[in-house]
Amino acid sequence: MAIPNNVTEFVLLGPTQDPEKQKVIFAVFLIFYLATLFGNFLIVVTIKTSPTLESPMYYFLTYLSFSDACLFSSMAPKLIVDSLSDKKAITFGGCITQLFAVYFFGCMGILFLILMAYDWYMAICKPLLYTTIMNQHLCGILVDLVWVGAFLHSSSQLFLTLILSFCGPNVINHYFCDVQHLMKLACSDTHLVNLLFISNSAVICTSCFVVLMASYVVILYSLRSKGVEGRHKALSTCSSHILVATLCFGPCIFIYTQPQTTFSVDKYVLVFYTIVTSLLNSLIYTLRTAEVKTEMGKLWSRKLIPGELLGRF
Repeated sequence: MAIPNNVTEFVLLGPTQDPEKQKVIFAVFLIFYLATLFGNFLIVVTIKTSPTLESPMYYFLTYLSFSDACLFSSMAPKLIVDSLSDKKAITFGGCITQLFAVYFFGCMGILFLILMAYDWYMAICKPLLYTTIMNQHLCGILVDLVWVGAFLHSSSQLFLTLILSFCGPNVINHYFCDVQHLMKLACSDTHLVNLLFISNSAVICTSCFVVLMASYVVILYSLRSKGVEGRHKALSTCSSHILVATLCFGPCIFIYTQPQTTFSVDKYVLVFYTIVTSLLNSLIYTLRTAEVKTEMGKLWSRKLIPGELLGRF
């Protein structure tokens, strides 16, 4: 394994070098970050404290909200601080830690979207077997598999980074540490690493997106036999699922199916992915689900104190 000898820290250029625009970046990211934390925390608390939201879909939704909040938290605080700082440096260890967290929670969110699609498929296409198959024990196993899968994916990206040698420039034209941009700074041959990176990230993103879309096609096809009311509710849920999948997978496929010489626009695509997807993923599900909105209203009306909240977790 190659160990960097001359590079102990990296410099993150961020989305822009303009001082005035950096102030705008600070305000925008701070507002979206606080909104993301609050929105996802509210979703998790609502589901955890409601006895009526105990189905697998809501169980998986809590983890999706958790992963979205953690994904944004792995990038936003550093960017917010750097936007008001002259020195935008990050240590080599901090860069590696950030890289691991980004890929871990990013992959976790993708896998939970797959689980939610599978749950909805079972509920629509196998209604008589749904409660038997999607029991608490199976859901727990599926969640454990997601954690393992996210860890393996993130560990593979970490390994690809650690085998690189860094001995020269240390300026990253990005706002967080990413394998693609680190490869541009390596003084060792990156051809094989780039091939493995694209095979890993691009194949996962594209194949998961295809599986999701195929499952929704099957679900929509099966709705022909449903009543008008049931069909309307299912279509509403499917449309929210498809919207979230598009917001999530679209930027990922655009970024990670490109060769190593990426376009500068990828930085702005990832800005969109970071500040929009992390906030809207769970909120789209929530706003399109009457049960969750009702329980949120009850939560506000009860005005639960922190001690009561802790007692429910």
